[in-house]
Amino acid sequence: MSDFLPKEVREGLELARKAAQKKKSRLRVEAGSESYRILRFWSGGFALDAETAPHLRGLVDVYDGGRHLYQALIVASSEEAGELIFEFKRNTAATDKAPLDYYRDPQTPIALLR
Repeated sequence: MSDFLPKEVREGLELARKAAQKKKSRLRVEAGSESYRILRFWSGGFALDAETAPHLRGLVDVYDGGRHLYQALIVASSEEAGELIFEFKRNTAATDKAPLDYYRDPQTPIALLR
């Protein structure tokens, strides 16, 4: 069906689709001090807008709004349909506390009352 549409109309539809994806997605990736909105996200990687995003490589942070989700090591793999596809080499879930270096028994009291 898109073969019958004029080139300008197809480009307008593509721009509208990208704008809707950007508005819908809260996910973003931060590399250094720069931040880019994620268009699509899956377990093996994510996609950014090819026009605005550089070819990122290395350690980045993935956020959902203000919540830190992942720290990931990425590489740009391909560009298709106006999206720059990135793949995870390593994807580690972010935590808000340091890991314990000992076993904490769940039955131990939290505090002692006097």
